[in-house]
Amino acid sequence: MPQTTHSLLVNFIDDLDQTIILWQLAILLPSLAFSWGFTRLLRSRMPKSEGALKVGLGGVSRLAFPLIALLLVVIGKTVLKNWHSVNLLNIAVSLLLALALVRLAVYTLRKIFAPSGWLHSSERFIATAIWVGLTLHLTGFLPEILDAMDEISFHAGKQKISLLIILSGILSVAVTVLAAMWLGSALESRVMNAENLEMNLRVVLSKLIRAALVVLGVLVALPLAGIDITVLSVFGGALGVGIGFGLQKIASNYVSGFIILLDKSIHPGDSLTVDGRFGTVSKLTTRYMVLRSGDGTEAIIPNETLISSTVINHSYSDRQMRLAIPVQVGYQSDLEQAMSIMRQAAGNHPRVLKKPAPKTFLKAFGDNGIDLELGIWIDDPEEGQLSLKSDINLEIWRKFQQAGIEIPFPQRDIRIISGEQPHT
Repeated sequence: MPQTTHSLLVNFIDDLDQTIILWQLAILLPSLAFSWGFTRLLRSRMPKSEGALKVGLGGVSRLAFPLIALLLVVIGKTVLKNWHSVNLLNIAVSLLLALALVRLAVYTLRKIFAPSGWLHSSERFIATAIWVGLTLHLTGFLPEILDAMDEISFHAGKQKISLLIILSGILSVAVTVLAAMWLGSALESRVMNAENLEMNLRVVLSKLIRAALVVLGVLVALPLAGIDITVLSVFGGALGVGIGFGLQKIASNYVSGFIILLDKSIHPGDSLTVDGRFGTVSKLTTRYMVLRSGDGTEAIIPNETLISSTVINHSYSDRQMRLAIPVQVGYQSDLEQAMSIMRQAAGNHPRVLKKPAPKTFLKAFGDNGIDLELGIWIDDPEEGQLSLKSDINLEIWRKFQQAGIEIPFPQRDIRIISGEQPHT
């Protein structure tokens, strides 16, 4: 008959004045020392990696010490228990297992969610709960508490629902969903780093993988919690009604997001004009798109807007983009020289393409001067336009100053016509 936890602690105290404690220490201390040394060696030789490999190596590094020590202690306990009691080693096994669970839970949360205040509080709560559970287990109170929680129950038809079942169900769902999200995050990193796949296909696959794993995790956790999966048919009907009314816009955004990703009309890095906003696509998800403008502001645009309105994609089939820079010169200026200076100023800029070459045009004869236009082509619209136009305009201004070409300002000529005064 196995020993109870309470008798384990009592026997451990009794073992303190006997030589048997030395045999257990002879197994425990070398196991801890070997695990510590092996973990340091593993971390020093671990390659610098990114993506899913980095996630896996990071988890191995954090769990190496408690798991290796746990394995060695279990092996030593199995051998020693044939001749002596192993109360100290039983306690060590519980402590190492709790340490491994704490590190695994904290590491998983940090890899799934972005750093935040609630995440730090959750890590402390999980660690505290595990250590409190271990304390109750070692002191022998845990079975009594579990029995008391099982007695707090009620019946729903033929199904008995107790506080213990509810808490175990919540725990199983949380564990399986977090495990699915962690695995989905690792696979998503691997898919996003697959350079042989088109970017939109990477985004679609990563989102589908994560969603499928979360759904699979819930379907696995519900039977573990004692919930019949057939009740999901009723829930599915209610969810369909909710989508038809209150969640219509949200569902439309998700469907539009998958359409955009699959038809490859918009890619991360494209230069777009949407509702009068020009910018670069910095993020594309299944619900919204982030459009980053040249001044650093980011507009979050729902995917439904991209489907239902006109979107100007400046880099859809060709990343080359034409820019027009207007310049006005005085009527007394040498137009040929002015147009040549404008072309030279554009050609000297590194962002301006040589083919097609910069060209100048005489647009109109204005009220105050002659309107010219400099047409240039670039292939990096995501870098913005303002700084480019500013550099070229400054170069044109300097060259005009040297050549004596006038950039006119508004002026009016007033003519006074004199005549005879009427007789009174």
